[in-house]
Formats: sequence, structure tokens, C-alpha cells
Amino acid sequence: MKKPFRYPTTPDGRYFVVRGRLWRCTNPALSAVARDELVHDLMSARRAVRTALAAKDSDALAASRRSVDKAKVGLGERGAVWWSDGSPDLNRRMVRNTPYADWFAGLSETRE
Repeated sequence: MKKPFRYPTTPDGRYFVVRGRLWRCTNPALSAVARDELVHDLMSARRAVRTALAAKDSDALAASRRSVDKAKVGLGERGAVWWSDGSPDLNRRMVRNTPYADWFAGLSETRE
């Protein structure tokens, strides 16, 4: 059985990397129940975005995108950072332009 691919996660657990770009991870301090509820809300909101796009309903699209944002903020993936050491938010930045550049470069060396 093939092992599922996992995106690399920074050593501090704050970000995962997709196509060379950092994306903020979910707040690990969330309880399993809270996380599950927020993920459910996020998936429902994403389905609402798809429906609104298909219907070309701009009001419903705006509302559903607000719901997506609300769920992502609740998960800690957007909005205020969930860590408290004063480190800046590098969400959506190219990893090569961040302090994680050497760590990421080292990953490709170990996969060869």
C-alpha cells in the first residue's frame, strides 16, 4: 500500500510548504472537538462558495467567502498568529525568502 504524501512541516510546526510557499498550520492548542467543528464549518462554507459560483450569485458568494474566512481564523490559519514568541507571520510567503530557506533546501538534499 502506498504511503500518503504529506507536505513538509516546518520544524516549529507553524507552517507547511506547498510548491515552495508557506501556509500556516492549524493551531495545535485547539481541542479535537473545536477543531472538528471548525473543519466542518470550513467544508460547508467551501461547498457554499462552489454553489454560489455555479449560480453566479454574488451576494451568496460574498457571504460564503466570509464564512470560509471565519472558519480559517478560528482554526488559526488566518488572523492573529497562535504563537506567542513575537515571531512574524510568514503565511503565504515563498519559503526561499524566509528564515526557513536553509531548512527547506536541506529537505531536497535528503530526498535525492
